[in-house]
Amino acid sequence: MNAPINPVPGPDAPLRGALRYGLIGLGVLVVLSTVVATVTAGVPGLWGALLGSAIGGGFILTTAAVVLFGGKLPPSTAGLVMLVSWVGKVLVVLIIIAVLNHFDFYNRVALFLTVVGALLIVLGAETYGVVRQKVPYVTVPDREAADADSAAPDTQ
Repeated sequence: MNAPINPVPGPDAPLRGALRYGLIGLGVLVVLSTVVATVTAGVPGLWGALLGSAIGGGFILTTAAVVLFGGKLPPSTAGLVMLVSWVGKVLVVLIIIAVLNHFDFYNRVALFLTVVGALLIVLGAETYGVVRQKVPYVTVPDREAADADSAAPDTQ
């Protein structure tokens, strides 16, 4: 009888967990916010909740995805990718809000509350996903300190 093999999680397991739980949290938010907004504000509330979920959830989940992708890059390149993605996300959100400002088919309160809810819920879910993961680590002794200890004369 063979015992099941439990693979050791890789170094990107916390980010994968964050992405997974962030998507689950966003899915729950979409369902709850659309129901509440539709009941309170009708079809404009539905549109506001859907747009707010897309804006808030997309903004936060993109960060986790970029960090997961950037983990495979050299540190300077990963930093550049993070910076460019953040500036790009801010510009995209500003453009979307500027375009939506000309329309009135959505409820602005539902949009605002859903964006705030998405930011809080998805960030909380991602934090839970990172904290919940167990990644083994090994502490390697400092080679220079070990060499210095072995080279020192014994004074006892």
